[in-house]
Amino acid sequence: MNMNFKEIHIGNFITQKVTENGIEMSRICNFFNSSEVEVLKMYQAQSLETELLLRWSKLLKYDFFRIYSQHLILYSPPSAKSETAEPSSLPVFRKNIYTKEIIEFILEEIDEGKITKNEAVDKYRIPKTTLYKWIEKYKTG
Repeated sequence: MNMNFKEIHIGNFITQKVTENGIEMSRICNFFNSSEVEVLKMYQAQSLETELLLRWSKLLKYDFFRIYSQHLILYSPPSAKSETAEPSSLPVFRKNIYTKEIIEFILEEIDEGKITKNEAVDKYRIPKTTLYKWIEKYKTG
């Protein structure tokens, strides 16, 4: 399945995961201490508050935040590293998280001639050796 990480409708992803897991509405309502109408509204929501999304992630044992991380990897502009930037007290995440879907997306762009390997390295900030390992590992033909 090829996920669309550009246009995120989190309610659709949650609905899909609930269906896959076969969780009954009564269990969901009890978990959220909500009515069925409120749960159905969450299914229709394009976005949810982080606390709600965290609770959905726990209930469905799926990291819905990863969807947003993949969006950032694919669609955010490269950050300009400035030596004058003030250090932050927030956590620093050094490693990008590339799922199989992201890898397939990037390799598909290369296969279809939309971007070159060098452009993929620059655009997605992937080490060249990593890209070539992916090509070796995931090439289907």
